[in-house]
Amino acid sequence: MSDFVHGDQADVKHHHDVTRPSENDLGSGTPPADPEKGVVLETSEEEVIRARELQQRMGFLRTLRNGEEWLDRKMGIETQGIDRIHEEDKRPPSIINVFFLWWSLNCHVGALPLGVLGPEFGLSLNQSVAAIVVGIMLGSLCTAFCGTLGPKLGLRAIATSRYSFGFYGAKLCSVLNVIIGGGFAVVNVVVVGQILAAVSDYTMSVAVGCVIIAILSYVISIFGFAIIHTYEKYSWIGTFIILCVLIGELAPKVDPSIPGEDFGLAFSGSFLSFMAINFSNASGWCSIASDYYCNYPAKTKAWKIFLLTFFGISIPTIFVTVIGACLGNAAVSSQVNPVLTAAYDDHGLGGLLRESFHSIRFSKFCLVLLVFSVIGNNVAINYSSGLSMQLLGHYFHAIPRFIWSLVNAVVIAVLAIAGRQHLSTIVSNFVSLLGYWTVSFTIILLIEDQWFRRREGYNLNAWDVPQKLPWGVAAVLALLTGYLAGGVTGMAQTWYIGPIAAKFGGFGGDVGIYLSLVFTLIVYPPARWYERKRTGK
Repeated sequence: MSDFVHGDQADVKHHHDVTRPSENDLGSGTPPADPEKGVVLETSEEEVIRARELQQRMGFLRTLRNGEEWLDRKMGIETQGIDRIHEEDKRPPSIINVFFLWWSLNCHVGALPLGVLGPEFGLSLNQSVAAIVVGIMLGSLCTAFCGTLGPKLGLRAIATSRYSFGFYGAKLCSVLNVIIGGGFAVVNVVVVGQILAAVSDYTMSVAVGCVIIAILSYVISIFGFAIIHTYEKYSWIGTFIILCVLIGELAPKVDPSIPGEDFGLAFSGSFLSFMAINFSNASGWCSIASDYYCNYPAKTKAWKIFLLTFFGISIPTIFVTVIGACLGNAAVSSQVNPVLTAAYDDHGLGGLLRESFHSIRFSKFCLVLLVFSVIGNNVAINYSSGLSMQLLGHYFHAIPRFIWSLVNAVVIAVLAIAGRQHLSTIVSNFVSLLGYWTVSFTIILLIEDQWFRRREGYNLNAWDVPQKLPWGVAAVLALLTGYLAGGVTGMAQTWYIGPIAAKFGGFGGDVGIYLSLVFTLIVYPPARWYERKRTGK
């Protein structure tokens, strides 16, 4: 990516870079299109210029930039940030990495608590597995589509949303993306804290384990795209083997014949709520998928990215979450497995896993290895959260990504320590909330890409120029309508049950995701049509 260095040093530019455009240029016509790529050729990088100017002008930012460059020289960390990656600058990993990347991001011990919730919700094992498979496959479709925009535009995930949400509306997506990633990371860190406490025979505080995993995840995340792709390609293998051993040892203690606790509307409510949690787990990646695909060439077939992402997410996520459901089934069978039930009640998931392996020494060995399985997940979250923070504005962009990733890691550790005694509550209340916005986000990008930009494509010159981007009113309106009219009325949480969700028994049934989808589909197309008619953008 080209840098713009002002002052005594000469500018360093590629052939596609130009100086800062004038106001007249910003309002001028659209550059010529490249029909093979479905985009409009670029002429400038406004956001990069402003960020570099801020770094040169302000001593604090200049110091951070110099520190980032020093780390790059010494350790090879990524300094790319949110800058768009031009075709000639792309360094794509193997296409099969798309598949294995998601295996490492989803084949980890932090996904087990989601499966445990099925039996806790009163579902039988068969009912839990059905909700897991359907929810995860539907959620994977969202992430798979959003990922296809990365190679085409060479932009990070939230940056692609600017073509729907506009320059300022996309900031809302940035904030929501950081919150989503932070929520998943908190779950992972708490699980690891419980596991390390179990390994130490409960002599070590859960809080210490939370700090340890937060530090390890941050250190790896600062190296950026290339290291993450390499690490994620292999890190899932050991975890997969250990989880296969776990299900082998756990199988005799699982009783699929245990019936569900609810019938009729109450059963429908529990099933829908649990399925919503699994949908949210898989769809939660939709707002970061392009972060890992933007180095692939624009000519990369979209169907390859789509299918590799879909199966790369759905297969390992279903595998791990079903094991979690088996753990939950064994834990709730107090008459059959009193030791497992007591371990889960007293020490959470860490205690349950400790008693599931045999013998105790082998159990501790497996638990230590499982601790490292969540690093791949948290690394991606730290990396993408740092990029999302840079998209909040020029001053945020001028601060290096590794600083934002550090801030994110610290906040995650603090929240995990504060909520370490309430893992199930965090998972059930937080994760399902994610789906309300991820489904709206996906639908908006899908309609924009396949309908409004099907012929005209994308003006890549506009990705960082507010005057050339859509106003974003239609997208923000559709997102808020989907969330408030659909999500709020259809949510079923311990602290609030919406009026529509309340129709499904005493604890309600979470139908917020489906209502969010419907309201977004109703609002966005006509609102975007009117916005384009009024503004021409």
